[in-house]
Amino acid sequence: MTLNISKGNMYDWVTKTWNPIRGECSHKCSYCYVKSSRVKKLYTGKPHMVESAFRSLGKDHFYFIGSMIDLWAESIKTYSILKILEHCRKYQNIYLFQSKNPYRFEEFKTDFPPNTILGTTIETNRVYRQMGNTPEPIHRAEDMHLLSIGFKTMVTVEPIMDFDLNRFSDLICMCNPEWVNIGADSQGHNLPEPSSEKIQSLIDNLRDADIEVKIKSNLKRLMT
Repeated sequence: MTLNISKGNMYDWVTKTWNPIRGECSHKCSYCYVKSSRVKKLYTGKPHMVESAFRSLGKDHFYFIGSMIDLWAESIKTYSILKILEHCRKYQNIYLFQSKNPYRFEEFKTDFPPNTILGTTIETNRVYRQMGNTPEPIHRAEDMHLLSIGFKTMVTVEPIMDFDLNRFSDLICMCNPEWVNIGADSQGHNLPEPSSEKIQSLIDNLRDADIEVKIKSNLKRLMT
């Protein structure tokens, strides 16, 4: 499963995914969807390159690169990232690179292909133990703010967790995102979750800031 048509719980605006690295993500978020996926056995052990994955990516697609593991986690080698970016530059597509460690994007600013979108996950403004070994949300937002000067950016709020409305709205707006994707936990991880009223207020705040909000179908569980 290195090159796939997007389906299932993936973003509906992504047409394909490419996963040239397998192994366990060092962030260890308790709610990682990979842990409950049918290919979870491929994402255990030390991260490693899948050499056979480096084939044509075609053109005119919207790719999510590294949908099964955070390619920008500290456990991923620099030479691996450079090889992936070099391969992407050969093909004329739109590329989404998303990380909970967006600080590391800075190191590769001149290596990204054209039509790159940089994204991060910000599930809440708070810090919960379920978030594993990830940078705190405030640090992710600060890094994305700097990157938004030269790149299109997006934020995904999934799985959304309970938050402080004004602080959370400010964090997301700090990233200057083209759009925000909001979704809920789909796997029953018993996360601290916000009320429907708080979620609607967040959506209203973001739209008032002229930010497009994309709602995933799994959010309906919290909005009823």
